[in-house]
Parts: sequence; structure tokens; C-alpha cells
Amino acid sequence: MMEISSTSNISLREFGCEQSLLSRPDGSASFVQGDSSVMAGVYGPAEVKVSKEIYDRATLEVLVQPKVGQASVRERSQEQYLRETCEASLLLSLHPRSSLTLILQVIHDDGSLLSCCLNAACMALMDAGLPMSCLFCGVTCAISTDGQIITDPTAAQEKESRALMTFAIDSTERRVMMSSTRGSFSVHELQQCVALSQKASEKIFQFYRDSVRRRYSKTL
Repeated sequence: MMEISSTSNISLREFGCEQSLLSRPDGSASFVQGDSSVMAGVYGPAEVKVSKEIYDRATLEVLVQPKVGQASVRERSQEQYLRETCEASLLLSLHPRSSLTLILQVIHDDGSLLSCCLNAACMALMDAGLPMSCLFCGVTCAISTDGQIITDPTAAQEKESRALMTFAIDSTERRVMMSSTRGSFSVHELQQCVALSQKASEKIFQFYRDSVRRRYSKTL
């Protein structure tokens, strides 16, 4: 892991999470990062349509619902990033010829929405008890016009930035499982953002552990 420059800010907004808050899905979770909030529900493994059936693994479908209105190109892009990340961590071969459906409802968007969706998705998959090779979390980095890197930016900070990146980090080796980038940046800035995201992921995975520990200590 490369060194992080002094112009980088690794502060994260406050997290909040609640699991099993919906009765119909097999697993559900709400995740809050600052004022950004997403609710996720997982259905399955269930019977799959013949046209979508895959003989050696489960079929994963991801749907992102915006706060208001119909899903647009932005939501379709988010669905692809989420599906790629979930497929990389789920052991889909254990449920051949079945379907899994992950539905995410955006409650409020105040920046770093894709990373909030990733975190909500992981907590919902955990709640559903699905077999996974690793957990994952999302970290968003914004590069301001003066070159400062901000982790977990707000919507206002995203609007003023010249580049925005979101990474999905795995819990075992801190590898980058997925990346989404836009704007202009150098190779060195990209490396800095990856290093910052790997460092920030430690705080998020610790929050996962604390959240699950608190939940099960109440039920015992």
C-alpha cells in the first residue's frame, strides 16, 4: 500500500445501519452516511425464469430505485457496478438454477451515493445469510480543483470537484473489486485515491463488526 500524501483528508461522515427492518425480503438493511441514506432488500435464492436460468450458478438481478421518478441511465450504471461487486463476493455456484434479487431504494442523496449503496447491499446480503467469499464496502473520493482529495464527499463537494471516484474494497486483502471514475486526474492521483480508500475501508469494516456485534448481543 502506497503512502498517503499530506493533502489528503481521510475523514468519514457518521455511519448508521439497521438490519432486518423489512419483513418480506429474506435480508434487508438501511445504511446512512451523513445525510445520504439507502435501504436494501434481498430476495432469494428463489425459482428463476427459464430464460434467465444459468445451469452452474445463481442469477443475480440488481435494481436501484431513485428517491423520486423513474430509474434513469444513472441508476442503470449503478446497478451494473453493484452487480459486478456482488457477483465477485457471493458464492453463486452454491445455488445453481436459482435467482437472487437485490433491490435498493434511495432515501436521500447527499453525496457518495454509490458507496452508500454498496455498504447497504453488503449489510443486506449478510442479513440474508448468503454464502460469501468476502465482505465488501464502498468508498468515494473527490479531487477538488486545488488537488485536495476528500473521502466520503457531500453532494456540494462532489459538484465542486474536478474528479470523482468510487471503489469497492474487499475485507480480506483490501483489494479493489470495482472502480467507477469520472473527471480528469493523473495516475498518481488515482493511486492516492486507491490508497486512501483502502485505509478508509478499515473504519467501515470495523463499523460492520460493531454493528453486527451490537445486534446479536441484544438477541442473546
